[in-house]
Amino acid sequence: MKESYTYPAIFEFYDDGGIGVFFPDLPGCVSCGDDEEDAIEMAKEALGGHLFCMIEDGDPIPAASKIRDINLEKDQTSVLITTWMPIIREKVMQSSVKKTLTIPFWLDKIAKEKGVNYSHILQAGLKRHLGIDEKTP
Repeated sequence: MKESYTYPAIFEFYDDGGIGVFFPDLPGCVSCGDDEEDAIEMAKEALGGHLFCMIEDGDPIPAASKIRDINLEKDQTSVLITTWMPIIREKVMQSSVKKTLTIPFWLDKIAKEKGVNYSHILQAGLKRHLGIDEKTP
């Protein structure tokens, strides 16, 4: 897996000052920003997240278009955006995922009385059940 990817993005400037961002080579990879600096940061995040999902799903990663081959319309400009995948992977792997579970009423009642932190207990129990060291991400 590559460490970084660079793709051309199209920045579309709106009358209200906002900027829409899309990547012609990556359908569905879109973002926006309040100004140029914000749009660049949001574009990096969108690109990294989109590529991460493609890699996880086993989808082929398309080659990036040459910036000179990008057709622009009025109020658009092309910008090369680079994303560093180790940072994206770390951010995704450390993110929390919400899970819904069902337990008996009586067990929930006792746990609430004791001030049990369900998230902590579930994480600890899963790690123990799977034989995972506490430090493993």
